[in-house]
Amino acid sequence: MQTSPKGRPPRVLGLMTGTSVDGIDAVLTELPGYPALGTFGAAPVLGGPAPRAAVLAHQFTPFRDDLRTALLAAGRNEATTSDLTQLGFWLGEVLAEAAAELARDADLIASHGQTVHHIPHLDAPRGWHTRSTLQIGEAAVIVERTGKPVISDFRPPDLAAGGQAAPLVPFADRIMYAEAGLRRAVHNLGGISNLTYLPGLDEAGVVAFDTGPANALIDEAAELFGKRQDEGGQMGAGGHVAESLIQIWLNDPYLSAAPPKSTGRERWNLQSLPGVFELAPQDIAASVTAFSALSIADAYRRFVTPLGLDEIVVAGGGAFNPTLMSHLRAALSPIPVLTFEERGWNSAAREAAAFAVLGYYAYQGWRNTLPQTTGARHAVIAGKLSRSWRE
Repeated sequence: MQTSPKGRPPRVLGLMTGTSVDGIDAVLTELPGYPALGTFGAAPVLGGPAPRAAVLAHQFTPFRDDLRTALLAAGRNEATTSDLTQLGFWLGEVLAEAAAELARDADLIASHGQTVHHIPHLDAPRGWHTRSTLQIGEAAVIVERTGKPVISDFRPPDLAAGGQAAPLVPFADRIMYAEAGLRRAVHNLGGISNLTYLPGLDEAGVVAFDTGPANALIDEAAELFGKRQDEGGQMGAGGHVAESLIQIWLNDPYLSAAPPKSTGRERWNLQSLPGVFELAPQDIAASVTAFSALSIADAYRRFVTPLGLDEIVVAGGGAFNPTLMSHLRAALSPIPVLTFEERGWNSAAREAAAFAVLGYYAYQGWRNTLPQTTGARHAVIAGKLSRSWRE
């Protein structure tokens, strides 16, 4: 049984590959005030200042072009069974390599894996007859290469309990960022945009959902220029915003649907936007950047600001896109919109650190989901344990 060394808090290495499919964030976290790994009992009650999980180190490993191309193809249903089988182990090796240095100081590794398809609800016209989800990145490979136990495959338990298996990060957001008397939204601008509303320390009042696109559409627009992403928001700032098309896109039924709800790249891509390819490439970049920001602001107006909101703190790659952030701040004024860095936190480490927290709770045998955010019948212990023969 894995245990934390005496005299220091438990340390968990979180590995995250997100919907932007740009690479791997490896984040070593420490959980001061929490029992040593393998010391079981009741989960601690929240209290004290936020955040409650310390980020000790963060490393980013970009994907090679061939791996990124293969992962994106899998997400577009362009991979064969043989392709997926090999891709899962290939990504496992890459995850293990990305984890190697920081894993030496970790008691446990929590690996989300890469989501290649997510089907949270039935949709017969699209061939979705069974609710299901698939994250790849073989945990056994990470265990073998690092010698550390690994928690992985977080989403299926919630799906089995009737939930949408997303969003899961809000459970950790509450642990890390909730503060008594402060109504805060923690917002992630990854490939997909999602938010967590934290009304003080009240667990029952947490609201979280995917608002729709963030970088997914912007990244696709950047590919029209031979780029992976819109560095510095320059492409989004350089074109004409097609206001009339944006109004059509804002009528998408997903945006007005009440939470809980989740979505992904399989739902939000340039092909899903009527009329987008009638625009010049620079105007596509400008329009999808504005649309992403306006769809986010619309979600806040519909589902969050009526509850009372003091501030929004933004993480994810989109937080470094000044054009996207400018649109977002203008659309959400007068609510303060801050970045993690402006709060003294690490934006790029947010999701990997969150799954480190989820992985620790799963190892301890504590429930680590919020059913009101996923739609599940009850909370579950999300994550599966793969153990090393060296333990």
